[in-house]
Amino acid sequence: MQLATSLRRLVARPGSIAIVMCLVAGPASAAPKAPHAATSTKPAKATPAAVPAVPAGPPPIAPLAIAGVPQPPTLPAQASYVLMDAKTGTVIAAKSPDLAWPPASLTKLMTAYLTYQAIANGSLKMDQTVAISEAAWHTGGSRMFIAPDMKVTVDELLHGLIIDSGNDAAVALAQAVAGNREAFVAMMNAEAAKLHLNNTHYTDVDGLPDPALRTTAMDVATLSRAIVNTFPQYLKISVQQHYTFDNIRQRSWNPVLFHDSTVDGLKTGRTAEAGHCIDATALRGGRRLIAVVLGGPSWTVSTNDIEALLDYGYRFYTNATLIEPGKVVGMMGTPDYRTETVPVAAGREIVLTVPVLAAKNLKTSVTYDVPPKGGIAKGAKVGTITVSAGGKTLASVPAIAQIDDPPAGFITRMMRHLHKLL
Repeated sequence: MQLATSLRRLVARPGSIAIVMCLVAGPASAAPKAPHAATSTKPAKATPAAVPAVPAGPPPIAPLAIAGVPQPPTLPAQASYVLMDAKTGTVIAAKSPDLAWPPASLTKLMTAYLTYQAIANGSLKMDQTVAISEAAWHTGGSRMFIAPDMKVTVDELLHGLIIDSGNDAAVALAQAVAGNREAFVAMMNAEAAKLHLNNTHYTDVDGLPDPALRTTAMDVATLSRAIVNTFPQYLKISVQQHYTFDNIRQRSWNPVLFHDSTVDGLKTGRTAEAGHCIDATALRGGRRLIAVVLGGPSWTVSTNDIEALLDYGYRFYTNATLIEPGKVVGMMGTPDYRTETVPVAAGREIVLTVPVLAAKNLKTSVTYDVPPKGGIAKGAKVGTITVSAGGKTLASVPAIAQIDDPPAGFITRMMRHLHKLL
């Protein structure tokens, strides 16, 4: 009876005939699901999308590389890529990172981000039932197959958005958060500005093709870092390889999940114009990396390229905690002050992504400002702490005074001066 109801709902939807035939013919596991094209409503047997032309550009770069560290993967099939450390935000390797590119279903990263934001501020709840509109029901492309007569929760819609890449789920969530798609798109662009996604412009909530819909590999990595650090619960959904809703079991669009057990997200996207785009994140040895590739000719190539980036980042780079906040790293000479020396420390923790070869040869130095005549207050900036390797500056942070130190009195200063003369 439940299967019959599901079939009737599918038949009522445009482009669902092929899916009904698959359900009748046998279980979904009999043939693996082909990764999605956002503009197609037909599975597996749809005509393959044309491979987008990969623009010529500068070779990949590794900003932190030193002598002895191999150059990053070239990945000639990709138009653009970025490999980023999720904790530090450091770009380990990149190829044309600011190249404008259609995001396809990577658009849904921002849709999810704003949904989790609404949940965090209390305007939406995970177990809240969302009314499904006709607009959401009839949205084309990849779907989770919701309909107006269904009771669907925010949690279910997030699963359908992230795992099934449901365009219908994206519309339903946008309407639940903002009332309508247009208002939600405005929120997307406003949030993009806050996150400094300077080369991203959204025109819809699902990634269906639009000439003005654009992003970059750098912006995708930056948004992904915001997601995993602010809303790590996203990964509890994106790690799942399958999701069943209304008796329809769908396979995750993320092919890397099926090749690498350390990968637990994040999103994929494909259109004829965008190619096979993957935004992946992995956790190995307690360290998380984010890898983004845009424009690949196939899922196999893009999956292999993601793995090449992750392997490069984990093999040749590491995170080093160099300075802990409050730990004294130097003493500032203050001969005209009461104590004559002021201990200084970093105002914040310094964790750097560095080449493995450089991790044991890092040097920390402190340069001091001229002591002010009026004394030093605890917490005041009194200099700069610099971390370097091989003569290359890797990080600089303010040196902070750890005590109050007022000017010495006249008699104290005279006694010190006489002591020096003796």
